[in-house]
Amino acid sequence: MSLVPWYDGRDGMYGWIWRHLPGNAWVRALLSLVLVVAVVYVLFQYVFPWAEPLLPFNDVTVDNQ
Repeated sequence: MSLVPWYDGRDGMYGWIWRHLPGNAWVRALLSLVLVVAVVYVLFQYVFPWAEPLLPFNDVTVDNQ
């Protein structure tokens, strides 16, 4: 068993995404940045507002003294 994940030929999800993006390294880097911004936008605009009522942020147990 190896201590580095890419030693046995597996490089994970990010390596798979990088290999499947078109263009040279600069184009891939720009597309990666666009993908990250898009994921963050979707999370903040749709996923987090949907999940917020399901999370217990207002259920506090500290009393005012």
